[in-house]
Amino acid sequence: MDQYGRRLTYLRLSVTDRCNLRCIYCAPQQAFSWMPHDEVLRYEEILTIAQVLGKMGLRKIRLTGGEPLVRYGILDLARDLAQLPGIREVCMTTNGVLLADLAPELYAAGVRHINISLDTLDPALFATITGRNLFGQVWNGILSALDQGFDPIKINAVIMKGINDHEIERLAELSTRYAIQIRFIEFMPVGSDSNWSEDRLVTCEEIMQRIESGLGTLTKQDSGPDSGPAAIYSLDGAPGTLGFISPLSNHFCASCNRIRLTADGRLRLCLFSDHEIDVKKVLRRGISPKELGSFFRRAVHMKPKGHQALENGHLGCRRTMSSIGG
Repeated sequence: MDQYGRRLTYLRLSVTDRCNLRCIYCAPQQAFSWMPHDEVLRYEEILTIAQVLGKMGLRKIRLTGGEPLVRYGILDLARDLAQLPGIREVCMTTNGVLLADLAPELYAAGVRHINISLDTLDPALFATITGRNLFGQVWNGILSALDQGFDPIKINAVIMKGINDHEIERLAELSTRYAIQIRFIEFMPVGSDSNWSEDRLVTCEEIMQRIESGLGTLTKQDSGPDSGPAAIYSLDGAPGTLGFISPLSNHFCASCNRIRLTADGRLRLCLFSDHEIDVKKVLRRGISPKELGSFFRRAVHMKPKGHQALENGHLGCRRTMSSIGG
């Protein structure tokens, strides 16, 4: 629990900064370098951290990247994490490129909840946004996840004015055909070269108005105690739901239940703050599980009350989303 009484039950765990896409808001096209392999947390280090946090009240771990499915041995890691005492759920956020082939093994490893990034249903626009002509592979990955029985399946769409906002209704309509959740995410100022600008921002309020104008009334739905920040709604008679994540227009800091661990072992207590705590350094110096638990208790008391994105000229954080972990 942090100093503001928020119970931190959810860890977003980046296992790599490497990715097979180059999305314009995450890993821009210009040249950048990957983390050296020896800087990335080893699996045994990840398991040590998860074991300690599981005993302290952590209940949910989300594997992220970069793209987590490109890291060798990721299925074994997911299986090992799912078997740890205290951990109730291991889930994953993926771009879906490799999912069609790996969905059965991922399900067998114990992962049931999966988020798939998809910002457009237009293959040509997909190539523009992601830098790769792989829409068909991602769509097949979504269908494979449905066939395999993952539940819930969530589709993450970052909406950017003048780029893909014309597809809001088309994306929302997927929830009337499939038992999935389509999540609309406000374009965030993450990364010093993320191409973010305020005139690209489409607020969740605007998105909801567009959907109701085109597809009908939205009805509010309940969400679970360990759920993420999305406000959940549904269209009448739809098998799926719609989620709206509004970190800029209506932030959810007061109920934030998450911490993040970057691929190079740095604890981030808020996405929009560049303040990081080096967990890897203390691990590699040698530290007992009891000492590591005390380290985390001290660390979470530094979690800020709220973020300052767009306040007083502050534009989020400088690290790219690919290096933070989605």
